[in-house]
Parts: sequence; structure tokens; C-alpha cells
Amino acid sequence: MSQEGNYGKWTISSSDESEEEKPTPDKPSASLLPHAGQGAAQEPQYTCSEARRAAHRRKLSPVKFSHAESISEASPPKRQKSGSQEDLGWCLSSSDEELQPDRLQEQARRAGKEEPGLAAPRDGAQTAEHSPHARQGGEEQEDEYETSAEGQDMWDMLEKGNPFRFYLTRVSGVKPKYNSGALHIKDILSPLFGTLVSSAQFNYCFDVDWLIKQYPPEFRKTPILLVHGDKREAKAHLHAQAKPYGNVSLCQAKLDIAFGTHHTKMMLLLYEEGLRVVIHTSNLIREDWHQKTQGIWLSPLYPRIADGTHISGESATHFKADLLSYLMAYNSPPLKEWTDIIHQHDLSETNVYLIGSTPGRFQGSQKDNWGHFRLRKLLKEQASRTLQAESWPVVGQFSSIGSMGADESKWLCSEFQESLVTMGKEGRALGKSAVPLHLIYPSVENVRTSLEGYPAGGSLPYSIQTAEKQTWLHSYFHKWSAETSGRSHAMPHIKTYMRLSPDFQQVAWFLVTSSPFQTQKLPVVAQPTLQPAPKEETALSANLSKAAWGALEKNGAQLMIRSYELGVLFLPSAFGLDSFKVKQKFFSGSQEPAASFPVPYDLPPELYGNKDRPWIWNIPYVKAPDTHGNMWVPS
Repeated sequence: MSQEGNYGKWTISSSDESEEEKPTPDKPSASLLPHAGQGAAQEPQYTCSEARRAAHRRKLSPVKFSHAESISEASPPKRQKSGSQEDLGWCLSSSDEELQPDRLQEQARRAGKEEPGLAAPRDGAQTAEHSPHARQGGEEQEDEYETSAEGQDMWDMLEKGNPFRFYLTRVSGVKPKYNSGALHIKDILSPLFGTLVSSAQFNYCFDVDWLIKQYPPEFRKTPILLVHGDKREAKAHLHAQAKPYGNVSLCQAKLDIAFGTHHTKMMLLLYEEGLRVVIHTSNLIREDWHQKTQGIWLSPLYPRIADGTHISGESATHFKADLLSYLMAYNSPPLKEWTDIIHQHDLSETNVYLIGSTPGRFQGSQKDNWGHFRLRKLLKEQASRTLQAESWPVVGQFSSIGSMGADESKWLCSEFQESLVTMGKEGRALGKSAVPLHLIYPSVENVRTSLEGYPAGGSLPYSIQTAEKQTWLHSYFHKWSAETSGRSHAMPHIKTYMRLSPDFQQVAWFLVTSSPFQTQKLPVVAQPTLQPAPKEETALSANLSKAAWGALEKNGAQLMIRSYELGVLFLPSAFGLDSFKVKQKFFSGSQEPAASFPVPYDLPPELYGNKDRPWIWNIPYVKAPDTHGNMWVPS
């Protein structure tokens, strides 16, 4: 549907759903499912958001950059003295406002190569023409894959080289040194990690055919349980995907509260040699393991408790009990086998805390079991009391944004920030004015110059409808920058939260999680210049989320959570420290102390400049080409 307003002319998708949303419980929709007929070949073969579907279409049918089209199709409105795009916090495309027509024509010819005024990816990024992973003839090319290490080197890397057991995923198209110690899913499932007996894959999005191919041939017929939250058409489609594989079974997570999602991303891997738990941030689809920045926590190999031995196998962080509680919250018979397996193994070497969310309404002491109240409880009990300085900032980094309310006091800088700034038993919650809050979210320019180009924005589902309602939020935004890890051009799907010293050299705590930023259900107000009035109430979801983290009800007496989420919290006290030092280079070797924490992006965060705008997926960007020489036209 063509629209015209204060931000120029564009064609907008009929859906305002973000990455984590599914069809509503009351009115299921097949709009997110592959379908037969015209255009079916261009649709993803798995359920996903409109933003990801748009990215998939553009990868298969790119819109090549054309100066003529950039002028005729998206002429920006004349700059206004007041109420300008800058005042509102975004514009149609801010990436090259100052470029002259001759410069644009040169860029069209050179298609993303580095030019003055037009940044191009560094560190091995390639244009579509020369990329070994480019799609040709509408078909995806197989990734070139190499294991991160072999044999004893792999074992040493896992057991000795990384005390935090925190890894990034491998990225195609960067220099090899920036994949040193990084893991691909094929690494995780490799025989070098153990002789796999069975596995459980918890996730939001599954491409079953792709997933099976990631298992080594000798393990592809072992039992695999897929734990999902799909309903109705989406559930039927997932079952159809799994049907050809007799060893694949499915477990549906109950989502009894409207608009909840199953967003947990976890692997349980049972070997002949023991058990391993993997908590990560990637969907089980190729795109999430190809050219994106993702996080992985990989547990030690937990040995089986010998028969007749009366030990609990519990860690000082109570990880075993918390993992069992989380699995039992599903109340699902297929998971009973896995709770029995966990009971039989020794998890005492674990040095991280588990933070989960499960759907429900929790009162009294139960409030402290889940969501941001669980984080608050752990920070109160376990965080160092010597780090209570009011000036220590909080950094939140995420890959999508939902409706946060009319102003910062509605949730972000009230109950949620109160949990983030808790420090020690005698610590007191501090308000926004006392604790700096830095939010990291990719800008338009970050996306344009990424390895994937504009289609990377398909997994950054911030919509124009949401953005125009909360321009106050944009003042908190900082650019995505990861030069220290060589990953600035691999867009983030990782979600992290941490608290640091004012000089950004010490970490008080670090959390990596799948937790999305999803709001409670909201009545959508019709925007006459943008979209027709919706027929029913809907929800907006993203990566800083009431649905995931929980929101208080009944004057603070009750915590309501809609979704399943899971993350791990790194606290210095579990490592015998008062704080972690920030590792200056993510992939550096022995030059830095082993206790230096590998933060996966640059510190201090860089605030958006005057021309930086947050990426918004459902408006076009046609004024400058991306690294593949293409424009972004989402519809």
C-alpha cells in the first residue's frame, strides 16, 4: 500500500509484526507461512516475521541501485524549519544526504566499493559480485565451512582457553583471525565435542532440513526433540517439515497468555561421555549462522554421576536446580526424559547463573524466580557491595525494538532499570538521573555497510509505526560498533546487558540472553497517513520486553510474563573476583589476563550523530547502494 507523509513516499507492509511475533491466538493467520502458487519459491520455508520475509525476497530479487530511481521514487521532502525528520529522530534515508548526483552515479557503477563519503565494509567484506556466498539463479550457495579447530586444539580451546565459555558465532566474509575461537553450529554438533546419543533443540524458528544437515552424518539419525511455541498453521507446517525424519519429535510449549512467544534458544546434548548445555541467541536457520553476530554459552562436559554415589551434582550458582525448575515449568511429558537425564549428571563445575522467564502471573516469593525480578534478586544477593557507585552506567544491546510507552517512566526507566542497577544486599535502586543508560541498536548506515547489506535489516524489525510514537527513546541510542572483534559489519542478533565502571574498563556483571523486548498487548491507534486502521488489538514485540522480562500488575503485587526466555548471567563473585576487566581485543590471545571479559562490541558506546537514524525495516532506502549495490524496497 503506497503511503505519503512527512517522511516522503513509500510502500509499507500490511504487517507491523516484529521478529518474535506469531499469529494471534484468537485469529490464526497463514500470512507468515510459505504458501503454494505464484511467488512461493521466493518465500522462506519456515515461519518468520514480515521483516525477514522482506529480506528473503530482496536477497532473491534484489533491487539494483539506480540514481534515476532514487530521485523519482523517493524524493525527500523539503527540509522544514520545525518538525523536521531530524527533530523526530529519523528520516527516509540519511546515509548520503550530502552526496551530489555525479557521486551517486559513480557509486552505482562501483556498487559498494569504498568511496569518499560512502563507507564500505572492511576486514574482508565482499560485494555480491565476488562473494563466495552470493546467491545465483535464485538459489542459495552452500557455505564454505571449516571447523574452528581440530582434535586437541578444539578440546584445549573449550576446556582451557576461555574461562567464561562465552563465544561468538563464525562469520563468513571476515578475516580468519576474527573467527579464531568462534563457533559454527557444525562445531557445536561435531564428534570432537563428544559421541552424540540424543539432543533437544529449544528455539523460536526452525528450518528442519537445514538443521539436520548441520549434524554430522553419523549423528543425523539420533533422536532429536524440537521444543517450539508454534500454533495452528505454523505448528502444522513445522510438523510437515519434520515428518520425513523419523528420529525428529516435537514438543509444543504452552503459551496460555496472549501474544507470548517461545523465544528460548538452548541445546541439550547427551553424549556417551556426558551431558552438555548450550544457551545461545541464534534461530535454527542458515541466515542466523552466516553473517550475523550471535552469542553462545557452552557448558563444560558434565560427567554422569556414578551409580550408588550420593552427590547432588549442584554448582555454587544453583544452575542445576534452576535448569530443572525451568524445564519443569513447561509441564510437558516429552521433557520428563531430559529432567531425568539432568538429575543423573554432575553440573557442579558451572560458574554462571541461569535467568529464565516462563509464562504466568507470579506473586509473593514466586516473583523472584523469573524475569527481571530474578535478575534483581541475584544482583542483590551476589553482586559485589564495593561496586555501588551511582555513576556506573548500564549498557543494553539488542536487535529489535517494540513499543516502550509514551515516555521512559512507563517501564524502561522505572521497574526494569530498578532491577538493572541493584547492587548488593545494601544497594538501593537508583533513578535514571543517577545511572547512565546506553542502548546499542544498529543505525541505517550500520545496516547499509554490513556484510549482508540492507537485507541484514530483516532481523532488526523496528517499524515506522512504532518509531513515530516514541522518539524520546532515540536519544538513548548508540551505534553498533565492533572493531575490537572485527565484527562491525556483521549485524547483531545477540542480546546483552551489563553494568560497567565509568571508564568502561571494569564489568560488574554481564548477561547474554535471548530475551526479546516485547510489550504487553496494546490497542493500536490508526495512523491515517501510514496504514489502515487494524480490525483487532495486537501486540508489538522486540528486544527489550515486558513480555519477556515481566511487568508488574496489581500495584506491584504481581509480575506477569508472557514468554519463554533463557539467558546466563556472569558475576565476578562466581570467579573469585570483585569485577571483570574488559578485554581490549575480543580475539586476542595470551596478551591479556585470562579473567578479562570479552565484551563483543566496542566500549565506550558511540552516541548517534546528528545524521544517524535507527534502522526501520518497513520503509525504503534508495538514496545510496548497500555493499551489494542494491537498494532496500521492502514490499
